[in-house]
Amino acid sequence: MEKIVSLCKRRGFIFQSSEIYGGLNGCWDYGPLGVELKRNLKNYWWRVMVHERDDIVGMDGSILMNRAVWKASGHEDTFTDPMVDCRSCKARLRADQLIDKKGIKQCPVCGGKDLTTPRAFNLMFKTYVGATEDESSLTYLRPETAQAIFVQFKNVLEVSRKKLPFGIAQIGKAFRNEINPRNFTFRSREFEQMELEYFCRADEGMQWLDYWKEERLKFYENIGIARDNLHALTVPDEERAFYSKGTYDIEYDFPFGRQELEGVAYRTDYDLSQHQKASGKSLEYFDEETKQRFVPHVVEPSAGVDRTVLALICEAYSEDEAPDEKGKMETRIVLRFHPRIAPIKCAVFPLLKNKEPLVAKAKEIVALLRPHMYVFYDETGAIGRRYRRQDEIGTPFGVTVDFETLGEKDPALRDTVTLRDRDSMKQERVPVKDLPGILLSRVS
Repeated sequence: MEKIVSLCKRRGFIFQSSEIYGGLNGCWDYGPLGVELKRNLKNYWWRVMVHERDDIVGMDGSILMNRAVWKASGHEDTFTDPMVDCRSCKARLRADQLIDKKGIKQCPVCGGKDLTTPRAFNLMFKTYVGATEDESSLTYLRPETAQAIFVQFKNVLEVSRKKLPFGIAQIGKAFRNEINPRNFTFRSREFEQMELEYFCRADEGMQWLDYWKEERLKFYENIGIARDNLHALTVPDEERAFYSKGTYDIEYDFPFGRQELEGVAYRTDYDLSQHQKASGKSLEYFDEETKQRFVPHVVEPSAGVDRTVLALICEAYSEDEAPDEKGKMETRIVLRFHPRIAPIKCAVFPLLKNKEPLVAKAKEIVALLRPHMYVFYDETGAIGRRYRRQDEIGTPFGVTVDFETLGEKDPALRDTVTLRDRDSMKQERVPVKDLPGILLSRVS
């Protein structure tokens, strides 16, 4: 993890928020490469979950909502973690972080046994809406995106004219005042979620729960995470939310241990029923075939964007040996991102920066590719060094413009370039005019 954290800062993936002021624990900023990786992940999720299906539509709910939403959902009263303080080292911990040695709870930081009794700590950030800061204007930064979907269920149903089963998808920020943020970006106070609420009939709930577990596992494989590093844990009855009839945790083998990437939960009709009761507004579905009205049940696949980005970086990180310009073997750091989520898809290099025809041709190729993908141009340093820099940030393909491209050595090779593959380091000669099609077929 130390190597990965160092790489993330050095190459502009992730920075500590407010770093010049000492940072803010549990908050992170994504740099030029990190924001591209994150955007590619979200775009692919949206493509798979919304654009490639006819039973799911999207929405984008507000971060701030009426306080009554959080009262009805139960968050105001029950969205808490038990918190414990260590009197020896002053560490503040979640109760489930304590170490149990021979039946005695100990602090994981100092090993101390002088601990306070657990007390409830509400994880929601409070804020005020309007000019006065009193109880009447109190609300919260949302701790999840799901509730916006539930309270807009009827509106989305009416405008989309969907029939059960159908889903509403959303990507957005959520906020939790975590007692102890840790493991880099894995547990943060500000984070992003990719959530789907898939509405169905009560007798189909368990069937859709298993369906979505398999679909989500496929998704992670399709963005480059090995199936061997993914695990679908069946959450036992005593650990599930009281309203859930079944939950799977999709877990990943991080360097710091196996941890949850996504939860797939069958939430029954709890949420819609709670909001219907509290608001007095009908959230029922009318089945035109049976002429019945009922509150749909829902299956929720809820994934963490930041956790998945971290998993992608951990999965991609690799070190191997490669020859330098003089043929001497050296350690090469490579991020082996799947091309579809790599921040930069292709780098273009003129062989020499002081040969104007090479530079001009390379810039022509950049202009040719830019409408199709994110391209990086680099003319500084030896060509081998430029390859290494791109390998370290996960760029899957490199294009080198050389004297053959200009037709100076072999007229038959005019307007061809060297296309290099990051993982195999193999090179092939391809016509410039074919480059967009070749690269698009490999990065989609």
